[in-house]
Amino acid sequence: MYTANELLGMVNHYIDTLPYNRKPESLYAPIRYVLSLGGKRIRPILMLLSYNLFKDNPEQILSSACALETYHNYTLLHDDLMDKAPLRRGKPTVHCQWNENMAILSGDSMLVLAYERMAQCEQQLLPEVLELFTQTALEIGEGQQYDMEFETRNDVTEQEYIEMIRLKTSVLLACAMKMGAILAHAPKEDADLLYKAGEQIGLAFQLQDDYLDVYGDSKVFGKKIGGDIVSNKKTYMLINALHLADEEQRLQLNKWLSKTNDDNRKIRAITRLYNKLEIDKLAKAKIDYYFDLSKDYLNAVYLPEKQKMQLRNYLDRMLKRKR
Repeated sequence: MYTANELLGMVNHYIDTLPYNRKPESLYAPIRYVLSLGGKRIRPILMLLSYNLFKDNPEQILSSACALETYHNYTLLHDDLMDKAPLRRGKPTVHCQWNENMAILSGDSMLVLAYERMAQCEQQLLPEVLELFTQTALEIGEGQQYDMEFETRNDVTEQEYIEMIRLKTSVLLACAMKMGAILAHAPKEDADLLYKAGEQIGLAFQLQDDYLDVYGDSKVFGKKIGGDIVSNKKTYMLINALHLADEEQRLQLNKWLSKTNDDNRKIRAITRLYNKLEIDKLAKAKIDYYFDLSKDYLNAVYLPEKQKMQLRNYLDRMLKRKR
């Protein structure tokens, strides 16, 4: 069984040595740039670990695993453009390094490249693989649309938010795990269980992101703490604060949400309100809830425990992350 670190090395080497033999170079340079920025490579690692539950040669599906990473980075490229974000992983975003038109076109090409790389899988499995990939891609777009619509609403419910992050974030982790099982010719029941496990770990992962944006260590988290507060982003934290606040607290919350200057005071004030409402405890309990559900689904996969050890260790690391 391969460890997650060994698989990360495989993925990074594969991505670093991908050939781009087409022209014009100006179209492919931003793609190479985006993929060179690194990252945790969670999605390909989850696919390879899931495949490795059933087969010992995960290097055989590196093309499909890196297709998911290409697709994921395509979504980030377009997210950055929509958000007008200046940085990604500490480096200039594509629309800043080049321009908006090139970001759109290179992003579109990344999507096509993701499908091209995915199509290199075992041909008898291609219809099932592409059906799952396409369904996932559509759901992610739906999640992004909900996220944008939530920006202008103050009545977003927790249930709506959970469904949005399921679509925007969770389904790609679920797809990665199920696809690994499919490519390993695993029983359908086990592939479906791994999808469910990925879905739950994805929910826990995004809620943890919300939590760390408020309570993380900026030196470890890799970005300024309180960014979601400054931008009034509808997160699990804010949605529950709006729901649980009494009249006076809601007035205070809305006052600070309307502020567009003095970011540091705004972050401190809203964090104090979160603390009074014990939003931190609520978020941690919800993270643990979804993580426990993911473990239940993994437990149900019909394999000896020792074969699940590397995947289980990786999921544990995801929960304990600080960034």
